[in-house]
Order: sequence, then structure tokens, then C-alpha cells
Amino acid sequence: MLENLAILAPGLLGGSVAQAARQLGLARRIVVWSRRPESRLALAGQPWCDVVAGTPGEAVAGAGLVVIAAPVDKIVELARLIAPHLAAGAIVTDVGSVKGEISRLGHAALAPRAHFVGSHPMAGSEKTGWEHASAGLFSRRTCFVTPLPETDPAAVETVVKFWHNLGAEVVTVTPDAHDEIVAHISHLPQVLASVLGGFLAQKNPGWRNFAGGGLRDTTRIAASDPRIWRAILEQNHDELLRALRRFQDELHAMQSSLENRDWLEVTARLERAKVWREGFRPAP
Repeated sequence: MLENLAILAPGLLGGSVAQAARQLGLARRIVVWSRRPESRLALAGQPWCDVVAGTPGEAVAGAGLVVIAAPVDKIVELARLIAPHLAAGAIVTDVGSVKGEISRLGHAALAPRAHFVGSHPMAGSEKTGWEHASAGLFSRRTCFVTPLPETDPAAVETVVKFWHNLGAEVVTVTPDAHDEIVAHISHLPQVLASVLGGFLAQKNPGWRNFAGGGLRDTTRIAASDPRIWRAILEQNHDELLRALRRFQDELHAMQSSLENRDWLEVTARLERAKVWREGFRPAP
């Protein structure tokens, strides 16, 4: 059990970390900080946190583990801000969905006094805010932990155990390998859903009312916060572009098959996708 757990910017993910830690008894004291005063006021009445701090520095004072749950473009900024206030040996992790730059700059901001170990739980939603948080959000979900070669092994082990105790299935990879993976399995699907939604927005809006579940499922994540996703796409720009180029090749190949009325090739592509989709594990 952690004596003191601090969570900065507890939205959907940070709020879920706090609720799960409280429900599972993983921390004796949970301290949170939110940037907006109105959010701090609302959080003060929540049973899953003990203290709502007025500043990030106050929140992390004495904490053994700090979880930065801010958008990706704010994580390093917060790591630098709290660095002077951390206890010696404190461990800081995050929930950002891009890891290369965050892991390297986070480590540089804290070393050698404290330790930064990047994390990314694959447990998001198109919804935002701690109001949508859930103690069970991480159950059976993958969580990437992305240490650098110079990261303290004991700190890595602590972060791995923490996410495991929250119910996640932990995978340890390098930050760059993580960014390549999520460019294909998370960021590319977001872009495709958003582009499809943007394309259909140019058509008669009433067509939406005729659609079945397929369109609703395919475009669900297009309802995600554009500001959050802009920062993610900006930070994983290079890997996402590589994924998009390969996807465009596949889309062009399907278009060519249709233009040539090559129904055997069309069927083969549909079959390949069907087999891939059926290989998914049951949803958590």
C-alpha cells in the first residue's frame, strides 16, 4: 500500500485511477489537483480523494507515487513544475498516449532526485472528465509501461505493479516501439473515424437517421475531444504519417480492384479483414 498517492489533472483516466486505488485499498491517502478552481471545488466532495490541493507542488509533497493525467501537451510541463517539490526517490508516471518525447523529457526533468516512468493505459473513451470515471476502467485493459534504458529498475517495477493491481494487463516496451504500435491501433482509427464523419457531414444530415449500427460503431470515436486529439496527433506526427501512407496504399488497392471488377480480389480483401477481426479477444 502506498502511503501517499498524488494525481494531477484527474479527468476520466486520473479520476478512474483514484477511484480504483481507493476501492482496492492501494493508497492510504489520495491527493488530487485540478487546474480549474471550479473542478477543485467539485472534487472536494468526492469520497475517493482525501485532499484537493491548491497547487501541483502542494499535491505532490510527500507522495511516493504521482500520476500525471493531463493532456499529452501538458505532461512534461507539469513534470518540470513539480520537480522541486518531490521527495527524494519519488516516482512519477503519466497516462499519455504518446511516449517518445514525454518519456525522455520527463526523465530529464526529474533525474536524479526522482524517477519518471511513462505509462499509457489503453482504457480511454470518447467521453472526458472525472464525472465519467470508473473504478473498473482498467480491468483487463492493456497498459503500456515505457521505461528508458537508464530508468531505475525498481521504479519500473513499482509502476508495473501499480497498474497490475488496478486490474490492467501490463506490457513493457520502449517509448518508440509504443508510439509505432499506437499509431496503428489507436491514432489511425481515430483519424479514419474523424475523416469519415467529416466527409459525411458534407452530405444531407438526415442520412444519419437511416444508418444502422455499422456507421454508429465505426464513427463512435469521432465524438472525441478535438483539442485532446490535436495534441496527440501533433506529438506522434511521424509514426502516424507512416501508418497513413500504408493505409492509403491498401485503400487504393481496394479501389483499383473495384474499378477493374476484380471480384476475387475484392472478396480476398474482405475475407482477410474478417479473419483479422474475428481474432480479437472478447471485450473486457
